[in-house]
Amino acid sequence: MANKHYDCDILIVGAGISGCTLAERFSNVLNKKVVVLEQRNYVGGNCADYIDSNNILVPSYGPHYFHTNNEAVWAYVNNFSDWEPYEHRVLSFVDGLFVPIPVNITTINTLFDLKIKNTEEMHAWLEKERIIFNNPKNSEEVSLSTVGRRLYEKLFKNYTIKQWGLLPTQLDSSVMRRIPVRENFDDRYFTDKFQAMPKHGYTKLFESILNNKNVDIVLGEEFNPEKTTFSFREAMFYSGPVDKFFDYAYGKLEYRSLSFEYETHDKEFFQPAAQVNYPNSELFTRITEPKHATRQKAPITTIIKEFPTNTGEPYYPILNERNLNIYSKYQEIVKSLEAKRIFFMGRSALYKYINMDEAFRDALELFENYARK
Repeated sequence: MANKHYDCDILIVGAGISGCTLAERFSNVLNKKVVVLEQRNYVGGNCADYIDSNNILVPSYGPHYFHTNNEAVWAYVNNFSDWEPYEHRVLSFVDGLFVPIPVNITTINTLFDLKIKNTEEMHAWLEKERIIFNNPKNSEEVSLSTVGRRLYEKLFKNYTIKQWGLLPTQLDSSVMRRIPVRENFDDRYFTDKFQAMPKHGYTKLFESILNNKNVDIVLGEEFNPEKTTFSFREAMFYSGPVDKFFDYAYGKLEYRSLSFEYETHDKEFFQPAAQVNYPNSELFTRITEPKHATRQKAPITTIIKEFPTNTGEPYYPILNERNLNIYSKYQEIVKSLEAKRIFFMGRSALYKYINMDEAFRDALELFENYARK
């Protein structure tokens, strides 16, 4: 394959949240000529969605629910789409019962046949259950310190093993720190001020973000530093896997991926919420039903079963000692490349989990910092 030459002010690798946001800012605010390389045949990264044969808007890579407390991020995304309010709720199927996740008073009362009435009683119950580790070394110790052994065994241990293919004792403590626990009756998965879904889907949102005459989108193009002449005049921003950029010089970083099974059911709704977790005997971790979130009206419905796997698209960085050590070596080179105006951004390039609103925020801040120099 011959070397390919891209002549532009700003070269962006990847058309996910980070890449699209930077492309929009450079083209609209600074009137720069931008080229966006994307190895897939559509924009939006793992947020991409499409209309299936049932005329249901479904995600290509699992559901994404937008939520943020960041006023600037909320204002930014509203420039490119109308939004429908949606507060995400999650149930877990345990002991033949549907119980709310995050753990709240209703979860405890349902699982243990109790009658906890208020925050004070819930707090007291949790204090008796918790097994405190002052400096938790892994995800199991975090879980035990947060909810105690009984809830950990029922709701989190087996789910974590399925999700990550590792024991919780093998995962960094940061993995389970993300799990919220409520001491009230609030059954919303997120409590952010702004919670919504783009009215016409995420792919349409990102197409709108990139809609500028100064932006040239090259789809189906896999970036390879050895085969691409990236002759940008000002800077390059890379959002692909960091280890791939350096041809795995220090080893390959591990990710957990997902595979999906789509099913059609001849009923308005299949399950009582957009997401139901299955933490125990089932092979899949959860079933999602997009219609709950998109508010589409149809007599039939599409559901998606998720099966964690070690192969496929990189979704979740596996944060254990091995991978963190490897990433630290890549990180040293990444910092040195900033002098050559090559910058890394996003989940895969930074090897960390980033929420959608955080990805928008980080890209906006990266642009502002660059523009001020």
